[in-house]
Amino acid sequence: MAGVADRAESLSRLCVWVNGPIIVGAGPSGLAVGACLREQGVPFVILERADCIASLWQKRTYDRLRLHLPKQFCQLPKLPFPEEFPEFPTRKQFISYLESYAKQFEISPRFNQSVQSAKYDETSGLWRVTAVVAGDDSRNRSAEVEYIGRWLVAATGENAEKVVPELEGLEEFGGDVKHVCDYKSGEAYRGKRVLVVGCGNSGMEVSLDLCDHDASPSMVVRDSVHVLPREVLGKSTFELAVLLMKWLPLWLADRILVVLAWLVFGNVEKLGLKRPSTGPLELKNTQGRTPVLDIGALGKIRSGEIKVVPGIKRFIQGKVELVDGQLLDVDSVILATGYRSNVPRWLRGSDFFFSKDGLPKSPFPNGWKGSYGLYAAGFTRRGLSGAAADAVRIADDIGRLWKEESEPAKKLICLP
Repeated sequence: MAGVADRAESLSRLCVWVNGPIIVGAGPSGLAVGACLREQGVPFVILERADCIASLWQKRTYDRLRLHLPKQFCQLPKLPFPEEFPEFPTRKQFISYLESYAKQFEISPRFNQSVQSAKYDETSGLWRVTAVVAGDDSRNRSAEVEYIGRWLVAATGENAEKVVPELEGLEEFGGDVKHVCDYKSGEAYRGKRVLVVGCGNSGMEVSLDLCDHDASPSMVVRDSVHVLPREVLGKSTFELAVLLMKWLPLWLADRILVVLAWLVFGNVEKLGLKRPSTGPLELKNTQGRTPVLDIGALGKIRSGEIKVVPGIKRFIQGKVELVDGQLLDVDSVILATGYRSNVPRWLRGSDFFFSKDGLPKSPFPNGWKGSYGLYAAGFTRRGLSGAAADAVRIADDIGRLWKEESEPAKKLICLP
């Protein structure tokens, strides 16, 4: 009985009614929904597991990171980027923009509240969201809070949790191993032999950063990958792609982009980078695989400063054996293996809306609204522009329902 009493003391419970939507996640998606709801005059609560807004950007990104797309495609609703910001804002500039955004729209998330479960109660027609607040009192005790409301907005996004693949022998390797979310700068790797696992935008950019700090990176390229120039003749390749898709069928826009990449880079297959048979835009739309927008890594690959290697067979003490039989001496490993949604971990009974991978079943642009007052923001596979579009739709829909339900009941008039 003593153990039960101790647990009861350490975990207090509180029930809170939310007169408006409950938003899970204070990243760009959650902030955008909050700002649009504020404009509609709808109250809301944002629950955030970290102690700050946009924790992915503030705590899990490397120092040299910039937005890969021009700022006009990355701004959130109701507030453009400052004019003095460059076309591709830095990590620090984007964080300052988000902080200004939250201040502008008076958004105050409830921090350090980790949502454990969210479930629709069919009897009451309400959502019940349980969150644990770590160390919320003077004795540093945890508190469990249940939020109850009419609407629920999942805004934790596509990148809520890191993906760590199972690699044979990794526990025997003995060297430093970390996911790219814990990588800050190549300074700590100066003079070291580093294996970068993954060849997406993060893998390419981290490999480039390692080169700039006199490390020796080897980049694992297991799958085919599209590499496009970030800019052509001073113009953004993404902006060109948007223009092409406006006037041309997808297959032709893809063909033009591939030819353009070949003219700029030449035959990259000679460098160990095989292009997919599916075009970059179609691949993004159907599988969510983003093409790499090169900012200099390809030049380092061509010069041999970044070594491209095939898939991993297994790790042994201080070495990695590759699928082609090569044995490399390695000091450190960086897993640029991406992120995934964490919705399946906390959202219960949502099979009607979310798939097993935590993304809406309905393709863009219809994946923002489910049934029973459930919404999703930032799961479009279209980055910040997709999150912004979701936020506007969600706020408009909830705003309409809010006004309908808030109208005073019409008086009954009895005619003689």
